[in-house]
Amino acid sequence: MLPFLKWAGGKRWLVTPEFLANLPPHNRYIEPFLGGGASFFALGPDDALICDVNPELITAYEVVRDSPEDLYKVLFEFQENHSSELYYKIRGEIPEDKVRKAARTLYLNRTCWNGLYRLNKKGEFNVPIGTKTQIVLPTDNFSMASEMISRAELLCCDFEVAIDMAGDGDFIFVDPPYTVKHNMNGFVKYNESIFSWDDQIRLKDALVRASARGARYVLTNADHESVRHLYCDIGVHKSVERRSVISGRVHGRASVTELVISV
Repeated sequence: MLPFLKWAGGKRWLVTPEFLANLPPHNRYIEPFLGGGASFFALGPDDALICDVNPELITAYEVVRDSPEDLYKVLFEFQENHSSELYYKIRGEIPEDKVRKAARTLYLNRTCWNGLYRLNKKGEFNVPIGTKTQIVLPTDNFSMASEMISRAELLCCDFEVAIDMAGDGDFIFVDPPYTVKHNMNGFVKYNESIFSWDDQIRLKDALVRASARGARYVLTNADHESVRHLYCDIGVHKSVERRSVISGRVHGRASVTELVISV
């Protein structure tokens, strides 16, 4: 099934039937950077550990799992009343009620500019309103999503905690924020505060430890010299072409490559 969130850097384009068919046999599926969960929802594992450090994101997954019908009701309410005024009102509020908090996350994700998740230095969501007006989507299937998430262990934690839980026979799908060593890509200016080059090194070390315990993994990352050098003696490297769609400028939506490392 399709994810219920659009996430910057999401892997809907990657998780084709061919890609999924080539994943190694495994006992448990682990995803430490969950985001929109494109790989998780496409694979539909019976046993999974899915994690993210973003508490708002994890709350949304918990509500889809536990209260899908209640979530639908709030989203329909937002659908009926959507306007620029409502968008900025909802953006400026943090509800105490868990269902409304999750509905806020989905509402902003579906109506903000390009589905971008961005916080200012005060930790406030600050993405402007976009052009899309449909809040309840024809692809929504919260009942099925609830069933799939219920089969998984869901944690809000740092990626290293999740990867250190991987053991023999487990498979890890790793899709971190794309940062590089020398600040030569524009994306790093946005991500440096939340995922630094030191985090890239910490990620590599955690994956090396997991591999030594018998876990397998596929890592997607920036197709950049610094990243290739970091993993120079690890796994099989492949440059995969995709079309960039998050840029607000047409000329920024050219084809780019991403690095996929399989171990």
